[in-house]
Amino acid sequence: MRSGAILLGLMAGWLVGQPAQAQNLRIGMKAAVDSSDPHLTFTPNRNVQLHVFETLLTQNAQLRAEAGLAESWRPIDPLTWEFRLRPGVNFHDGSPLTASDVAFSIRRAQAAQGPRTYASAVRNITEIEVVDALTLRVKTRTPTPLQPHFLVAIAILNERGATDASEADFNGGRAALGTGPYRWIRWTPNQDVVLERSANWRGPAEPWARVTYRFISNDSARVAALLAGDVDVIDTVPSGLHERIQNDSRTQLVSGDSIFTHYFYLDSMSASIPNATGADGQPLAQNPLRDQRVRQAMTHAINRRALAERVMEGGATPANQVAAPGFSGHEPALLLPAFDPAAARRLLTEAGLPQGFNLNLHCTQDRFAGDSRTCQAIAQMLTAVGIRTTIEALPMPIYLRRSATLLPSGVPELSAHLSIFGSSSGLASEGLTALVRTPNAARAHGGWNRTRYSNPEMDRLLDVADSTFDEAEREAATREAVRFAVENQALLPIFFMRSTWGARRNLRVTPRGDQYTMATEIRPIP
Repeated sequence: MRSGAILLGLMAGWLVGQPAQAQNLRIGMKAAVDSSDPHLTFTPNRNVQLHVFETLLTQNAQLRAEAGLAESWRPIDPLTWEFRLRPGVNFHDGSPLTASDVAFSIRRAQAAQGPRTYASAVRNITEIEVVDALTLRVKTRTPTPLQPHFLVAIAILNERGATDASEADFNGGRAALGTGPYRWIRWTPNQDVVLERSANWRGPAEPWARVTYRFISNDSARVAALLAGDVDVIDTVPSGLHERIQNDSRTQLVSGDSIFTHYFYLDSMSASIPNATGADGQPLAQNPLRDQRVRQAMTHAINRRALAERVMEGGATPANQVAAPGFSGHEPALLLPAFDPAAARRLLTEAGLPQGFNLNLHCTQDRFAGDSRTCQAIAQMLTAVGIRTTIEALPMPIYLRRSATLLPSGVPELSAHLSIFGSSSGLASEGLTALVRTPNAARAHGGWNRTRYSNPEMDRLLDVADSTFDEAEREAATREAVRFAVENQALLPIFFMRSTWGARRNLRVTPRGDQYTMATEIRPIP
């Protein structure tokens, strides 16, 4: 207690002694916010919105769930969770947080429309009972041991302000009422978001009176802005620019592990696909990706260590599964797939493709530093074993649209594509549910299952994980599901992303597994 009091005293003294400009924090962000509605999911959006809108449970830097607006939670029975809210919490307009606001927020998240919502987090909730001003009970259609963890995704809104709210209402208007330490002032598309310290925040005053997130997509421009003193912190520093920051006495690098995994997604379900032809250029009678030997050949053709260490210049770690060490669902027994071109050619021959085939590969070009280089390198590796690969690198918005598009025949438009994914819950089972669980809109399964993968055993294993209340048993069930997904090449993990920030030396930055750059975890060094 004494050391905490001393720290707060030092912070208070620092605040009083600083000019207004020194209390402004400027963050250079690679990806741009594309919505101010906190119930539409996109990583940059959520990064900023968590300063304004809190959740029932929150997550630490390792994405472990902790108390947020809920001070406690417990299962009443296998289908009912009870949440007790923290007393003395007010919205930015001074009105008190109540259980009715929470119930409204969950229902609104359930009803949200669009390709990117948090429906999966509330998919099992059938009823919400407001017991009193600070207590609510959530009923689920099936036993849902992870329901409290899922609710880390759902921003709690002010019911009065957010009812029938438009985008403009959230962008600094009547709906922009949260309980967080900052207020939403303004979002200028393709330019910035401005936040200001809330006078109604229940905790100690944040050191930053104003926080500005500037969108600077070009990596070199973002680093240049840091070195010029135009911003104080930048995210997503590519390895090739590390030295520029390290060699400047005014700046520092901060790095840590990430929940984001780079995957190779393959349409192994369709009878035929539009992006593959035979060695002679003629259409193939059958989809070659349906043959597990072909998928195994592709995984052996990829040199993951070279990609992580050379192409990504150390900005990634070779991946053999969904979650990196230290995160939920990591299975230590899984080995990194061997880079073995000879085995790849042998498997293609066994699959009846001794001459290989032609493949169109799609990927992102601006999702992270090195994504298009990785795409080109993988294409070369596949071509070397007989899968002659042509790439098409797409801007992220176009990739999102095309990867979700089905042709009139019902076949995915993209047959083989590369992109990163990380579950905001930090749970490996949720990543699998999003990516390879049989699509079921009613249950919010397969929300990001762009290949339409469907396997009854995969679904069964995830059902077991979802319905297990004992944490140790649930972790074991999750690992079994992870093994099945990897061993059957439901998707091919390529590497785990590492997160790297650049910052001025007079700041302390806490690295987060979700890659968020949180002003609440950036502190001046006294």
